[in-house]
Amino acid sequence: MNDDLYAFAFRGLLTDQTLDGTPRLRRKSDGELDPDVVKRLPVDLLDEEFVATAKRMAVVYVAIAAFENTVREFVVKRLLETIGADWWTKAVSEKIRTKAETRREEESKIKWHTPRGDQPINYTEFGDLSSIVGQNWAHFENYLQSQEWMRQIITTLERSRNVIMHSGELGLQDIERIGTSIRDWIRQVGT
Repeated sequence: MNDDLYAFAFRGLLTDQTLDGTPRLRRKSDGELDPDVVKRLPVDLLDEEFVATAKRMAVVYVAIAAFENTVREFVVKRLLETIGADWWTKAVSEKIRTKAETRREEESKIKWHTPRGDQPINYTEFGDLSSIVGQNWAHFENYLQSQEWMRQIITTLERSRNVIMHSGELGLQDIERIGTSIRDWIRQVGT
């Protein structure tokens, strides 16, 4: 069997296996608020100006969060395909593994709160993804323009992500830069 056909079939099996363990959610249109979430939050009691700003930034958050998870998925798929099931221990530096595993252990002590994921990569920082790719460049060079290009996109988006995550507001230039970066990634790597 040729390598491309094998890789295609293997990716299909991995996707099928992943989807089997994923709960299905009804997809909401852009801007539609989930009524189950809305009824649990006292948004109507908060300052209207702060709520309006947060709603504007929520759209930016959605784009960055979806992009971050897209990059995580890309890293996992490539390393799983090229290294195998033990890619986490073989391909990720001890420093990143230790930091992620420590974070996972700390969060597991808070049993009343939903965990952020079931894979160690869910406990890495956004910027760690560029380090993981850099440490395994041979498995990514056919997809990414260069390591510097990838680092620049992740660094730019991480900076904006941090502003939003700490209740800040981005300017339109920053939002445009985010959009350009995500579009460039998708054109280069795909989705």
